[in-house]
Amino acid sequence: MKIPSALNKEKTEAREYQTENSGIFFKVDRLLYKARSRFQTIEIIRNKEYGRVLLLDGLVQTTELDEFYYHEMLVHPAMALHPKPRTVLIIGGGDGGAMREVLKYPVKKVAMVEIDALVVEACRKHFPWLEEDFKDGRAEFVIDDGNEFVRRTADKFDVIIVDSSDPVGPSTILHAKSFFLKLKNRLNAGGIVAAQAGSLMFHLESHSAKSRFLGRLFRHVHFYTGPVPTYPGGAWCYNFLSDKVNPLGAAKLKIPKGLKYYNADIHKAAFALPAFFKQALKTGKS
Repeated sequence: MKIPSALNKEKTEAREYQTENSGIFFKVDRLLYKARSRFQTIEIIRNKEYGRVLLLDGLVQTTELDEFYYHEMLVHPAMALHPKPRTVLIIGGGDGGAMREVLKYPVKKVAMVEIDALVVEACRKHFPWLEEDFKDGRAEFVIDDGNEFVRRTADKFDVIIVDSSDPVGPSTILHAKSFFLKLKNRLNAGGIVAAQAGSLMFHLESHSAKSRFLGRLFRHVHFYTGPVPTYPGGAWCYNFLSDKVNPLGAAKLKIPKGLKYYNADIHKAAFALPAFFKQALKTGKS
């Protein structure tokens, strides 16, 4: 489904093919960065409406206009519910948006494990929030494979956030049962895992497979959703996983001030799933 794309020869348009038959495009007011790492092609462009846009192998990762939808919904349902989050692990998240949101809490340490150093380098230069993350003494940046990191580390965490790519290609392992088992083993008692899970519409098969094995790993397994206008289908899906914390329980949400999208009403609504999605989870078919 994902077809890598690039800027055209005139560098006036960037296009992401979200499916074989559809996509979105951005007028390129300026090409800010382009490089090829060991893993992928990294491009950052400037667009009049969306501001700076990060593309990896031609696929939209972050835009200045709408990134807050994704980062707030990935981070805050878990962080706002944990009674005392002190140590946090972020897998992926090289653009720094998830780190920025975690640092809004009184945590002691946040480790971000990103496989591609060039992504961090490019985003540190062109996305100002990542430079601010680097200035925070609680933040630790590790260049490593996320799957290998959680296999090797002896550290445990109160909250683990998986800000991975979609469940295709090299990132497939970060959506597999073996990876989530490693995450479970790295949680402190009462810990929470929050993971991006892919498009509500276009990754139904992956969601269905996850629902079957996650239920055998965690007591509380919840899918929740939120809008991301520049992601395929415009609606995105996330996993909330814990042995102790029920995201729809009576615990009070501790929400930082100044958020743009997430609030108590959004939290409750996010866990209400559409009929076609619940049917796919129930039947194991897409």
